[in-house]
Amino acid sequence: MTTTHTTTHTTTGATKTAARTTARARVTSLARAELTLLIRNKAALTYALLLPGSLTLSMTTFTSDIDLDKAGLDLPTLVLPGSIGLALILAVYMNLVGVYVIRREELVLKRLRTGELTDPEILAGAALPAVLMGLVQCVLMVAAVGPALDAPAPKAPHLVVLGVAAGLALMATLAAATAAFTKTAESAQLTPMPVMLVSMLASGLFVPLDIMPDRVAAVCEWAPLTPVVALVRAGWTGEMGLGEALTALATAAAWTALAGWTVRRRFPWEPRR
Repeated sequence: MTTTHTTTHTTTGATKTAARTTARARVTSLARAELTLLIRNKAALTYALLLPGSLTLSMTTFTSDIDLDKAGLDLPTLVLPGSIGLALILAVYMNLVGVYVIRREELVLKRLRTGELTDPEILAGAALPAVLMGLVQCVLMVAAVGPALDAPAPKAPHLVVLGVAAGLALMATLAAATAAFTKTAESAQLTPMPVMLVSMLASGLFVPLDIMPDRVAAVCEWAPLTPVVALVRAGWTGEMGLGEALTALATAAAWTALAGWTVRRRFPWEPRR
């Protein structure tokens, strides 16, 4: 009896491991194909890699008129987290909305569903290259903007890591949710604009919430990207307690869950006629 139990347990464990490996292999294979297409699309690649840097440069000029002392910030602690937020918006969110819509219009998603890939695996495999590019872009922004502004090292680097990780998950899920309401590849250039504008204007990227009127700031605190920017900025300033960090993570997780629920309920897997 003991031998049989051990054999059954070992076989079950091996089966579960094989299933996990198979799922990982499927997602990796799809992600590799998407990465190849992304590299071949020079326009999208250039847009995602160069636009965050150029916008950061222009916003640096704009922020010179902001009273940063009132917000308890300086130029590096304002601009550097803002540049990371821009990278998340442009390299992940804006890029990925187009990817989902174009693949759906080309019937790629519909064909993938007839194979072994599950729906979450299809979405994850398509998102991985954009997420990877967003992560690389965040690193590049820190490497370029940090020395240019003589920024100090983060006082709480774990908050930066948590903020970027939460931002990558949030932007990828929001992209799929936005694609659910986007009918054509042409409209994929317009439907992400509301989220993009709200994120840029109301998330504290380059205009700190501390200098806004109290009522406006209270509303902006609930914008999707606000908790991500707050975590990343607190990584440099070190001015965030455990309770505040958990609240920021919970807010980002709530937005991610809401977007995920929208995808499950509304995401169309073939073109709308």
